[in-house]
Amino acid sequence: QVQLVESGGGLVQAGGSLRLSCAASGSIVRFNYIEWYRQAPGQQREMVASITSGGTTNYADSVKGRFTISRDNAKNTVYLQMRSLQPDDTAVYYCGGRRFSIDYWGQGTQVTVSS
Repeated sequence: QVQLVESGGGLVQAGGSLRLSCAASGSIVRFNYIEWYRQAPGQQREMVASITSGGTTNYADSVKGRFTISRDNAKNTVYLQMRSLQPDDTAVYYCGGRRFSIDYWGQGTQVTVSS
């Protein structure tokens, strides 16, 4: 059993930056992919960014050029660097991934962007 724990959320003004962390209790190398997704109240869940075990990244159009996903295998952590944040980025951000055909999800971290 692997646990994923998100951290780094908070309140930031529009135009600001935050870096989210997704720490795994086990090796992230074994994950086929890890992704960040977000969900705002009353909105559908949206995939924000993903990174495969080979390092291939993918981004939602809404965050391209502003968000960067990266991984540190030695620390078993995946990061989401968010820049130029806007009020529309306000949501609970979750990380999740698939490891040995099992899906794992974290509890989420709140990101609030004030105008």
